[in-house]
Amino acid sequence: MSLDGIVVRAISYELKNKILNGKIDKVYQPEKDEVLLNIRNYGSNMKLLMSANNNNPRVHLVNSTKPNPQTPPMFCMLLRKHLQGGKIIGVKQISMERILIIEVENLDELGNIATKQLIIEIMGRHSNIIFVDKKSKTVIDAIKRIGNDISSVRQVLPGFNYELPPSQDKVNPLDATKNTFKEKLDSSNGGTPIYKFLYKTFLGLSPLIGREICNKADIDNSTVIDELDSESTNNLYNSFSSIMLDINSNKYTPNIVIDENYNKLTAFSAVPITQYSNLKNIYFDSISETLEFFYTVRDKKQRLNQKSTELKKMINLKLDRNQKKLGKQKQELHQAEKREKYKIYGDLLTANIYRITDKMECIEVENFYSSDMEKIKIKLDPRLSPSQNAQKYYKKYNKLKNAYEEVSKQIEKTTEEIEYLENVLVSIENCSDVDELEEIKEELINEGYLKKKKKNKSKKIIASKPRHFISTDGFDIYVGKNNKQNDYLTLKFADKEDIWLHTKDIPGSHVIIKSKGKEIPEQTIKEAALIAAFYSKGNMSSNVPVDYTERKNVRKPNGAKPGMVIYDNNSTIYVTPKSEEINTLKKVEE
Repeated sequence: MSLDGIVVRAISYELKNKILNGKIDKVYQPEKDEVLLNIRNYGSNMKLLMSANNNNPRVHLVNSTKPNPQTPPMFCMLLRKHLQGGKIIGVKQISMERILIIEVENLDELGNIATKQLIIEIMGRHSNIIFVDKKSKTVIDAIKRIGNDISSVRQVLPGFNYELPPSQDKVNPLDATKNTFKEKLDSSNGGTPIYKFLYKTFLGLSPLIGREICNKADIDNSTVIDELDSESTNNLYNSFSSIMLDINSNKYTPNIVIDENYNKLTAFSAVPITQYSNLKNIYFDSISETLEFFYTVRDKKQRLNQKSTELKKMINLKLDRNQKKLGKQKQELHQAEKREKYKIYGDLLTANIYRITDKMECIEVENFYSSDMEKIKIKLDPRLSPSQNAQKYYKKYNKLKNAYEEVSKQIEKTTEEIEYLENVLVSIENCSDVDELEEIKEELINEGYLKKKKKNKSKKIIASKPRHFISTDGFDIYVGKNNKQNDYLTLKFADKEDIWLHTKDIPGSHVIIKSKGKEIPEQTIKEAALIAAFYSKGNMSSNVPVDYTERKNVRKPNGAKPGMVIYDNNSTIYVTPKSEEINTLKKVEE
């Protein structure tokens, strides 16, 4: 999702009303491709962010800020020299292009008034922030210098004349009449989808707006130009004209399209977006608030995805090693299970010791342990005496017996390790922000899975609180976000008569229903079971088994890892987790 010309026009309108005639107090460059201006106007302090980031280019007012480097970059120092103390005398958009020009008036080195321009070009990986002398139209510098080695079409370098990017040869939609609209429609390729025709023909429109125009005209996105009749054509123009009329009048409706769980950001716009029937809209008072919310949430999720991917990679590596170890241990256990035959061999040799002569390599004896008394052959070591041969088999038996006991303990330990790591993976998947992920990392450090980084001045991790729902019957339901919280909920927070739930033999969160001395209805148990299944590895499965019992029946074995418990006297309920059902429950934000 990128800013289109309509959003840039809305930004331009907002900035004219808020920062025009404002004074620039400070200039910062928090990132290599971002500039932040502190502006004072109408007795208020404002922050204007300009970003030429390849993935998130934008310009808008912000409330939050990033830390700045100790040594300001050269571009920042240059802007400070020319802009600090200056007055903003102009904000304008070039036609409906994604180009915004901010003009600043200040005194030059000789004390004369000079006007400089900050030109923000929002064009994906070609985005740039260019500092220009207005009078001479000379580039003073740019946050991204573009030489001949990068572009043979247009260079952006100090001393060069500033030229606008090559024209897209599109029609300004704000100037388009009905005749112009129909002429363009008639002269276009008949097989072109309507929404594509719109954003390819008219400047500043995006595929999102093209689809929205079609949606308002009740035309399917897959419809091509040749399929339009006169009525559909009129409806299409009326829809187009209606949106352009609002934009021409600077009547904006800043909004974001997002899913019910606030997990997936789909779009943002300065005009109402109605094409997503299964999603919801959040409306804002200004386009800057819209963009700050959108990019803050998206950046947060991108950081979470990046950090969680790294952590999951490490956990999966350890999980893979433990699963391979468990396979080998089970093979060793299988071999150790054959130990009884060596004891039988020792017994049979002892019983037939009088029949064994010197240097015998094999003896055939009756197996009196078998009801059939079948004969079996037992290999002998000719170098050993008869009693020594018997002792050899007894020693092998004892060795395998000890091995069986030891390997059984190792298997139990490895299995517990695997269960713990799988639970950690589920906790990582359910993290909603980086802070929750940091809690899991802290747990992994304490358990010895991660090395503690050298001491630094990083902020102390503030522990999050368990998820909190209220059932339709009014009972409080709590869900652990990680193993530390699982232990806290089950072993400290819950009372003996509270109900504890967990997916049966499936990694997941501990869930507690607070009874408060009342009998818990079946509906609340079902809702809590849905929550337990939703926050488990089985969240995409059907008929997920969830065990539940009173808290007094749950115990933590000595030395068990975080989140590991045993329980009895439980019942089992089968549920199919669905986010829609979870969303109907009241969620308490704490």
